[in-house]
Amino acid sequence: MDSWIKKFRVAEGAHVSLAEHATDFTGDIEKEDAVTLLNDLKLRMSGLQEKLYAGGKYSLLLIFQAMDAAGKDSTIMHVMSGINPQGCQVYSFKQPSLEESKHDFLWRHNNALPGKGSIGIHNRSHYESVLVTRVHPEFVLKENHEGINKAADIKAGFWKRRYQSIVNFEKHISRNGTVVVKFFLHVSKAEQKERFLDRIADPLKNWKFSAADLVERERWDDYMDAYERAMSATSTSHAPWYVIPADKKWFARIAVARCIVNALESLDLELPKLTGEATAELERCREQLLKE
Repeated sequence: MDSWIKKFRVAEGAHVSLAEHATDFTGDIEKEDAVTLLNDLKLRMSGLQEKLYAGGKYSLLLIFQAMDAAGKDSTIMHVMSGINPQGCQVYSFKQPSLEESKHDFLWRHNNALPGKGSIGIHNRSHYESVLVTRVHPEFVLKENHEGINKAADIKAGFWKRRYQSIVNFEKHISRNGTVVVKFFLHVSKAEQKERFLDRIADPLKNWKFSAADLVERERWDDYMDAYERAMSATSTSHAPWYVIPADKKWFARIAVARCIVNALESLDLELPKLTGEATAELERCREQLLKE
C-alpha cells in the first residue's frame, strides 16, 4: 500500500493534470477485503492518536476537498470512527459570515487549527478561496479588496499572491508542529451523476441534494481547472496534496486511512517517558492505594 502514497501524492512543483489520475483505481484490493483492511488501519491510527495526544508535541490537520457527492462526509465518518473524539475536532466550512468577511481569507481557518496533541479535520477549507472563488470571482467582491470593484479587476497576480499566502500559512503552522495532509477526493463526472440520481430517488437522501448542485455541475471543467491550478501551486513537502480515486468509496476510505497512518508514523511518536522522580512518585501512590 505504500506505493499508493507515492502514486497519489502530488510532488512539490509538479503540474497536476486530473485527466491523468484515474477515478476508479483500486489497485490489487478486492472489495470483500475492504472492511478488514480499513479496520486494521483504524486500529493502528487509534494507537498513534493516543501517542500524539499524550506527547503533545504535534498536531495533525487533515484537509478534505472535492466536488459535490465525492464522499467527503462518509470518508471522514468511516475513516475517523476509531479515534478518540476528545482529541479531534471537525469543522465544515460554509460561505463566510459577515464577520468572517471582514477579515483576511485565512482568519477563520487559523482560528480553527488543532492544538498540539489533537487532530483537526477541515471539511472544505481555506482552499475554497482559490476554488469556488476562482470559478465565481464575483464572490471575491464581498471581501472588499482595494482596487477590485468588479470581477474583471481580478487578474492572474491576485491568484498567484493568494496561492503564496496559503503556502506561507501552511509552512508557518508546519514549522510550529502541525502536520498538514490534504486530500482531493477525485470523482468522475459520470459517478457524480449516479450519486445525484441516487439522492433524488432515495427519500432518506433527498436532503443531500439541491438544484444548486446542478448549477455547479455545469461548471465542471472550470472546477477541474481551478483544482489543478491550486494543487500545482500549493503541494509542498510540508503540506502535500493527495489525489484520491473516489469512484469506489470503499477504496477511497482505505487510501485516505493509509495516508493518515503514514503521516503519523513518520513522526516516530512515543508515549512520554517518566523521569526517575516521577517513577518513584508512582510507586509511592501505588503503595498508598494498597494500604487502603
